[in-house]
Amino acid sequence: MAISFDTMATRYDVDRDMLAAELAGEPAYRVAQVWDGLYRQNVDIEAMTDLPRALRSQLAERLPPALSLVREQTSDGGTTVKLLLAPADGGAVDGGAVDGGAVDGGAIETVLMHYPARTTVCVSTQAGCAMACGFCATGQAGFERQLTTGEIVEQIVWARRRSAPRRVSNVVFMGMGEPLANYDAVWAAVDRLHGAMGVSARHLTVSTVGIVPGIRRLATERLPVNLAVSLHAANDTLRDRLVPVNRRYPLASLRAACEEYLRTKSRRLSFEWALIDGVNDRPAHAAELAAYARPLHAHVNLIPLNPTPGFATRGTPPAGVREFRARVQELGVNVTVRRNRGTDIDAACGQLAGAVNAPARLSARRP
Repeated sequence: MAISFDTMATRYDVDRDMLAAELAGEPAYRVAQVWDGLYRQNVDIEAMTDLPRALRSQLAERLPPALSLVREQTSDGGTTVKLLLAPADGGAVDGGAVDGGAVDGGAIETVLMHYPARTTVCVSTQAGCAMACGFCATGQAGFERQLTTGEIVEQIVWARRRSAPRRVSNVVFMGMGEPLANYDAVWAAVDRLHGAMGVSARHLTVSTVGIVPGIRRLATERLPVNLAVSLHAANDTLRDRLVPVNRRYPLASLRAACEEYLRTKSRRLSFEWALIDGVNDRPAHAAELAAYARPLHAHVNLIPLNPTPGFATRGTPPAGVREFRARVQELGVNVTVRRNRGTDIDAACGQLAGAVNAPARLSARRP
């Protein structure tokens, strides 16, 4: 069998039809064997012993992995794991060398989080981000490139292998980048996770800073995934400053898109709110948030702001977080304070930037 991809594809970029076309000359069951090995068994092509050795070698050469592991860090007693992944072809990352800051070559970070009843992986959708939210490390770094579907899916492959024997049950698109600004690749990854890996739509969450056309498009898709909106302010003046895309898609427009999503999908909507000391954590802000969230039956996740190099203002102190939560609850909104995980390794919400600032374990493994 001669494989003849027009361009070098990575193994998780090809869909099943493309794989079938390239395996045309092999028995029909080979497609299912390879597909099942990649997505259900979570094994390397080289380890698919149900394939002839020559076919394995040829497939492995023609379908290389997209990503390689540069560094791994753990926190919270091993329950939080951050993976720094770089283009497997080397790019500008050579031998895992890190300059102490951002890694060149479009490196990305993926975070695996173990909880008592579930394991969640937080995946990146872009290297960098163009949304320019000043309190977010990814936004501070600026946009570098879009990730392919294969690069997004391969992050889950890495996480599943690192998590074993614990099963990855939830996937959240809340890592580096704005998912709805890379819509086609993200939705193809969602479809692949659901269809090939068997992840339920109710365990898939897509986050956005409020890209209204993307939310409306999401409402037309067949899978009812969860939607999380990074809100952070419920008046346009403040949100224009904290989340610059609000100048293009103001709160009224965002509310209408969320209402449409709720009508078509009947899935829980959540608002993410990074509490910034003296900026968006006062009683008036709690009242604005409640007034905005309550008609949408939205759940609010409060996140004490995590420190980043480019934003000097600190997060709201614990007492202020408790007071803000109580006020929002009193106004009739379901609210949770999200526990900060992996802050010491820059793995917490808003800290991902393709950087490693602490001793880490080097590895040359690839999926």
